[in-house]
Formats: sequence, structure tokens, C-alpha cells
Amino acid sequence: MDISINAVLCNELREKAEKLVNQMTPEEMVYQTVHSAPSIERLGIKGYDWWNEGLHGVARAGVATVFPQAIGMAATFDEELLEKVADAVSTEARAKYNMQQKFHDYGRYKGLTLWAPNINIFRDPRWGRGHETYGEDPYLTSRLGARYVEGDSGLSGETSTSRWQGDSCPGFRRMSFI
Repeated sequence: MDISINAVLCNELREKAEKLVNQMTPEEMVYQTVHSAPSIERLGIKGYDWWNEGLHGVARAGVATVFPQAIGMAATFDEELLEKVADAVSTEARAKYNMQQKFHDYGRYKGLTLWAPNINIFRDPRWGRGHETYGEDPYLTSRLGARYVEGDSGLSGETSTSRWQGDSCPGFRRMSFI
């Protein structure tokens, strides 16, 4: 997509969001900042829960494909594999999201916001969650994390940083760290 076309779309979305926020009460605004944001029926805003797991599959939302934990996938040293896993996870998450929307189910584990990848560097076993990381190697973690994001976001094969920035709204640069 051309960056200038994307800038027009981003401006339209920003204006729409500002219009909606300006119609909210202070209480409604605060409630939209919590992980389980309630619907605002008078404005046509559906409820949304930001809590969904996608580290090694779409967890806790019914039947799903389960992949090995992050530390196990890191042991393969296979960047392409991580990208394919993330693509499968995000495809399944979208399918589950679309299905749940038909039933007006906006509860926990039903959204499109996935807690993945975990790119914390595992340094201290007392943390107790090392299995959710790609290990203690910063280089390996950076490579696997980047490829997971590429697969999860649908940008497989699009490794150019400028391309990623072009897909983001100007000023947000949500993926410019890659």
C-alpha cells in the first residue's frame, strides 16, 4: 500500500476516534483503558477484552492448535518455523474472533490482541516463567521475536523496516524497532 494512501486512511481513522472520544463521558473514557473494556451502546462501541494468549497457540478459547512453548521453539534455531507458527496462530485467532463476534461474545480470550511474543531475556530462574521466553541469547531472541511478529501481523516476507513503518500510521511507528 502506498504510504500516502495509508496516511489518508490514518487521518480518517484518527478523526473518527477523536469524534467518538469527544462524545464519551469521563467515566466511559476511563473504562476503555482497562483490559475488559465495556461496550458503549449509545455510541455503537462493542465491548472488548484485551487479554488473549497467543504465545504457543490461541489458548483458553476452546479447541485450538497447540505449539511447543517458546523455549522449545527457540531450541530449533529456526526463524522460518517461528514465522509459520505465528501465521497459524494469528489466522486461528482471527477465525475464533469472527466466530465469537457472531455470538456477541466479547469476553476474555476472544479478542485479537495476543500476548506474544515474549521477548524478555531469561536471566534469572527465580522469575519462574523462563519457558515463555526464547532463552538468554539476545541475538536469537531478537531474530525469533522479529519473525514471530512478521508472521503474526501478516507481513511475512516484508522484512524492510521502511515497509513496516509505511504500514503504520505516521507518528505511531509501532513496529519501527525491527
